[in-house]
Amino acid sequence: MQDFRRLDVWVKAHDLVVILYGATTTASERRYPGLASQMRRSASSIPANIAEGCGHGSQREFARFLQMALASAHELHYHLLLARDLDMLPIAAFAKLEARTEQVKKMLSSLVARVRAPLERTVPRRSRPSAPPAAVSRQP
Repeated sequence: MQDFRRLDVWVKAHDLVVILYGATTTASERRYPGLASQMRRSASSIPANIAEGCGHGSQREFARFLQMALASAHELHYHLLLARDLDMLPIAAFAKLEARTEQVKKMLSSLVARVRAPLERTVPRRSRPSAPPAAVSRQP
């Protein structure tokens, strides 16, 4: 178990959520019901999954929660693109949020790889089943 607040990626993800909340306070909920809340949900899932992963005792579980955080970052990226295309977010706000989302995605990808690397070296690989016998064609 480790303190999630010491991870740079958690700090960046948390900052992303704070910035997103600020950028979506004036979002038009009447024109696009639920999009601002969906962006907030996916964004806040990123640092929340990092924190939850740190609370588990195994590196395998930590890697699993980091992967979920990365999936939430990809989801947020899509919602940002949608909000931009619907003119819900000003271009400057979109650019700032997209850049930070990309940074978090890269950091998470790198951390996932580092956490998984020792796990892959220690887990014995299962032998592959042999290929099924080739079909025999019969000529009439």
